[in-house]
Amino acid sequence: MEFHGNCKRVFQEEDLRQIFLLTVEVLQEFSRREHLSAQMSSVFQRYLALANQVLSWNFLPPNLGRHYIAMFESSQNVLLKPTESWREALLDSRVMELFFTVHRKIREDSDMAQDSLQCLAQLASLHGPVFPDEGSQVDYLAHFIEGLLNTINGIEIEDSEAVGISSIVSNLITVFPRNVLTAIPRELFSSFVSCLTHLTCSFGRSAALEEVLDKDDMVYMEAYDRLLESWLTLVQDDKHFHKGFFTQHAVQVFNSYIQCHLAAPDGTRNLTANGVASREEEEISELQEDDRDQFSDQLASVGMLGRIAAEHCIPLLTSLLEERVTRLHGQLQRRQQHLLASPASGSVDGKVLDDLYEDIHWLILVTGYLLADDTQGETPLIPPEIMEYSIKHSSEVDINTTLQILGSPGEKASSIPGCNRTDSVIRLLSAVLRVSEVESRAIRADLTHLLSPQMGKDIVWFLKRWAKTYLLVDEKLYDQISVPFSTAFGADTEGSQWIVGYLLQKVLSNLSVCSSEQDLANDTVQLLVTLVERRERANLVIQCESWWNLAKQFASRRPPLNFLSSPVQRTLMKALVLGGFAHMDAETKQQYWTEVLQPLQQRFLRVINQENFPQMCQQEEVKQEITATLEALCGIAEATQVDNVAILFNFLMDFLTNCIGLMEVYKNTPETVNLIIEVFVEVAHKQICYLGESKAMNLYEACLTLLRVYSKNNVGRQRVDVTVEEEEQYQDLLLIMELLTNLLSKEFIDFSDTDEVFRGQEPGPAANRSVSAADVVLYGVNLILPLMSQDLLKFPTLCNQYYKLITFICEIFPEKIPQLPEDLFKSLMYSLELGMTSMSPEVCQLCLEALTPLAEQCAKAQETDSPLFLATRHFLKLVFDMLVLQKHNAEMTAAAGEALYTLVCLHQAEYSELVETLLSSQQDPVIYQRLADAFNKLTASSTPPVLDRKQKMAFLKSLEEFMANVGGLLCVK
Repeated sequence: MEFHGNCKRVFQEEDLRQIFLLTVEVLQEFSRREHLSAQMSSVFQRYLALANQVLSWNFLPPNLGRHYIAMFESSQNVLLKPTESWREALLDSRVMELFFTVHRKIREDSDMAQDSLQCLAQLASLHGPVFPDEGSQVDYLAHFIEGLLNTINGIEIEDSEAVGISSIVSNLITVFPRNVLTAIPRELFSSFVSCLTHLTCSFGRSAALEEVLDKDDMVYMEAYDRLLESWLTLVQDDKHFHKGFFTQHAVQVFNSYIQCHLAAPDGTRNLTANGVASREEEEISELQEDDRDQFSDQLASVGMLGRIAAEHCIPLLTSLLEERVTRLHGQLQRRQQHLLASPASGSVDGKVLDDLYEDIHWLILVTGYLLADDTQGETPLIPPEIMEYSIKHSSEVDINTTLQILGSPGEKASSIPGCNRTDSVIRLLSAVLRVSEVESRAIRADLTHLLSPQMGKDIVWFLKRWAKTYLLVDEKLYDQISVPFSTAFGADTEGSQWIVGYLLQKVLSNLSVCSSEQDLANDTVQLLVTLVERRERANLVIQCESWWNLAKQFASRRPPLNFLSSPVQRTLMKALVLGGFAHMDAETKQQYWTEVLQPLQQRFLRVINQENFPQMCQQEEVKQEITATLEALCGIAEATQVDNVAILFNFLMDFLTNCIGLMEVYKNTPETVNLIIEVFVEVAHKQICYLGESKAMNLYEACLTLLRVYSKNNVGRQRVDVTVEEEEQYQDLLLIMELLTNLLSKEFIDFSDTDEVFRGQEPGPAANRSVSAADVVLYGVNLILPLMSQDLLKFPTLCNQYYKLITFICEIFPEKIPQLPEDLFKSLMYSLELGMTSMSPEVCQLCLEALTPLAEQCAKAQETDSPLFLATRHFLKLVFDMLVLQKHNAEMTAAAGEALYTLVCLHQAEYSELVETLLSSQQDPVIYQRLADAFNKLTASSTPPVLDRKQKMAFLKSLEEFMANVGGLLCVK
């Protein structure tokens, strides 16, 4: 690798630069000619492509260490960072001007334009030692922007230019430091930002048109995304640009986005270039991604721009939403009257409603992204721009009117006296609540068939996102808090109690009608989880009578909740369990668990304890009951937290034993078997880290029994269901490996304090036993190994999961491997050999990583006649051959090197023998000598080799030199 790097450096400093200068001369000559023949045009194109190759060269820095060369070489999206010697060639302003001239000349030829724009994009990314100082960067950037503006202004951009131009702009903004960008003449920078604004709005309109025409090649969409990312880079820098610097530009981009997503007359959605509506009905594919996911990056950028221009954007969204709520309410009322007057008449034209629903869909999405961020695993905070905006105007706000507008979603906001003195952010929230209220009233009026499930999803998605960030806001997390916010939805306020009750009613309303709309039901129960996952919110939830009614209704498995899909029922159970850990007195808490969990237990036992259960187990009603119970158990496990694990573990353990019995009854029903295993997977995943020794033992024993039953029922079973995707038939094996991995995690993620969370409970006899997770996991591996045939390992997911598991075991518990039964030991060693010789590079690397701890264990034990010692001797030859005689992935050299060194420490004589055998087979004296010298150098720093970190690092460094010198010399073709 180092040799390769040196060769590349020499080439890029001399020959490559000469090639570039020659190319520039030829392009200059061509650019002067008015007309080109077909032959000349072809030559011109080739030189332009050559220039592109040179400017896209991945320049190696002068002193890059060996370790980084491979990483550097594999990097994608190379930016132009030449060495100092290229200064004269690239900082000559005529070179830059030439490429702009060339592009203007050939821009209508889409193929050549790709190359010329790529050349300009690379020149726009120029950075590094080629610039002697900051002044030269400023001059270069100013010159480049002038050239760009002269090229773009006044022309109609071709489709083939959009992505290239966006790349140029993106590179200028992301590569050049902010202080350089702000140092160019102010007027020029202002023109550049105006140009960026114009391009963004223009590309946004063209991207919307691509959507309407359903084009395969979405060039404007790609270009638009890139420009929006550039805006994010600019507006998030408040150090170099004063507050408000980009406000007017943000307003233009925001307005343009909204306009493209609204129907006529306010917007241009679904209008073709000549202003004609494209199609009345749009078919939406089942597989199509939801807009909020598909366009999440776009929406995040537009939301950020909306915050920058909050003074304009928040009132705009409010008025657009309120106006559409009024129209929607009117439309639904007219439809209802029409249905009452002539119930048998045919359906009326739905275009007006469809347009309204689509408008509301996009307005809610933008509002959600403007008001809150999607933070995974972090505490979501109110965006500072929104907080500042509310605080700034709080002196103009009438709190009582604000609360009245918030608390009366059934009334038109503009009809409430003093409505213009409300907090604008709360009024925007209220606008969404008014959409929600129209929907709820339509459901109560039996107009569900007229509603849009998409709008229903948008409403609960927004409410969940909003509630996570704003509801019961933790004032300690902010330097300053908006008084309207803390009054309307802060702790101990009527506003927060009201809105929790309202959101809960929304959940109940949706769940009563959306059993056939799984996505809507799923979003709805996710909102419910948000309401109870934080104790402060849950304390308000349990004060609502509707919560208790929901709990009773779900526990009794009555319609309509029992019609919800299994995953939705699982999440609903999780929410009900989380709610049970809110602050209640002991009697109330006991009553709650009696109403939520006890019916589950009673019904389950009643079903499985029937004398004829094995005969009636396949009846649809019985299977549904069993499935619902298993899904509920998964939901209970998912609700585990450190302060509730004691109660939940004891409750679940009572079920696990019975679940093992179900494995026997349903052994020929794969989907039920998988669900039973999944219960164990979830319990282990969520609870094992909190369990002390005795409780962990209980779980280990239950898992062992499960695995025994599974193995007994599956050894020799043929899987030949042709209706199922092959890999899906092995979901059970994947789940078992996940279970074993979860159990193994106990050994390095352990939050228990010898059953501290189970204080006051008898530890039981298991506390005196000493069984580790490794014992259970190895036993589990023993059970599934006979099922893991070579054919099964052809499935990538199964294969990777299997090798991750056995590598995990070898790394964490190498001392357990020599103690394995002979058959299992042989199977494990065979699996490692198979992984090294016949599997993917990723699997091979995992196996190499497993070898090192095994060899180290062998060295510690010093038992030269053990099966592991003999096995490692065999692996020495495999690793030696891999490094010296076979082509292999360069990224694996480090893992193979570590394994080789440890194996050499263990088997020094055998290693010397391998080297001697290899040398004696060489006929060519030159190759013989080169190899002999290389092997001598390889071990010179570690003679004799011992298990010492310093020596190992020296060996790995020598190995890199060895591979650079003779690597590939003996590779078998």
